[in-house]
Amino acid sequence: MMASFMSYFTGRRDPKQSARDAIVSIREQLMMIEKKEEHLQRQIAQDVATAKANAVSNKTAATAALRRKKMHEADLEKLAGTRLQLEVQVNTLESANINANTLDVMRKGANALKGIHDGLTMDKVDATMNSINEQRDLANEISNLISDPLNAGLNIDEDELKAELEELEQAGLNERLMGADHVPVHAPAPSTSRVETRHPTAEEVEDAELKELQAALAM
Repeated sequence: MMASFMSYFTGRRDPKQSARDAIVSIREQLMMIEKKEEHLQRQIAQDVATAKANAVSNKTAATAALRRKKMHEADLEKLAGTRLQLEVQVNTLESANINANTLDVMRKGANALKGIHDGLTMDKVDATMNSINEQRDLANEISNLISDPLNAGLNIDEDELKAELEELEQAGLNERLMGADHVPVHAPAPSTSRVETRHPTAEEVEDAELKELQAALAM
């Protein structure tokens, strides 16, 4: 608002503001044309109705109504052409205004980037990145020393450890297989649940009686 007020006295107007004012004026004119077209359409409908009503009884009045209808149709056609021209113009102004705003925003963005990159060169960026990488490597080394002090300084080959572990696993499997080949076979113990009853023979009975007799005579 202040810019428009000052431009009125300085004689210089903002192109963007001029475009906006023109767009508003054109749209107002389009609204007036639309209202005029609606009025002419009502007039044409009325002329058609008058011509139909007097086509038989009053041909003079019917003919005059048709003439008015033709004039209204001509005016309506002219308004349609004018409306088309104004619509094209307002679309062009809106596109130009959008383009101007877009360029202005892009120019501001370019200036902001220029300010951010002011003083920066590829050599400075490369040197900064190298310094960051060095500090990150140093931090990793310090972290490793703190977290695993016993193995600090040892160069352990992970592949060698893996191979050694596989050898130990294979040796354990071999020992298990060898132990399975030398498992003793145990015969089942005789069952004690069944006791066989054996009767002595006649000779055994006689021998026993003879031993008892000899023992008695000895006494």
